[in-house]
Amino acid sequence: MKNRNPLTVFLLTILTGGIYGWYWFIKTKDEMNQLGEKIPTAWIWLIPLIGNFWWLWKYAQGVEHVSKNELNMFLTLLALYLLGPIGMAIVQEAFNRTGVPVVAQEPVPSTTPPTQNQTTTTTTPPPTTI
Repeated sequence: MKNRNPLTVFLLTILTGGIYGWYWFIKTKDEMNQLGEKIPTAWIWLIPLIGNFWWLWKYAQGVEHVSKNELNMFLTLLALYLLGPIGMAIVQEAFNRTGVPVVAQEPVPSTTPPTQNQTTTTTTPPPTTI
């Protein structure tokens, strides 16, 4: 998970009227999904009444797994619902303590030159006679 300053998460969420909070949720969801979680798209938030709660439920399950049970799913859900930006800062602090790196999306190409055994040889077909 990417290291972010919890105070910055809190302040930017307050100063932007919650817009940074949405951004933070989506970015951390993507990072958790790269680590194997199955948190659905944030478009679920648009479903009236149940969409937001269900999405946060799945998000809190991911937080519990990624934080290695440091944050309980139910406490995470309550913190995010009742404390808003403060809960987000608490979750970010737990992410920072886990030290779990995000898995790269694409493999990095090798920069080492091929060895003699790895060199490819091209064979030309024998000449044809008419």
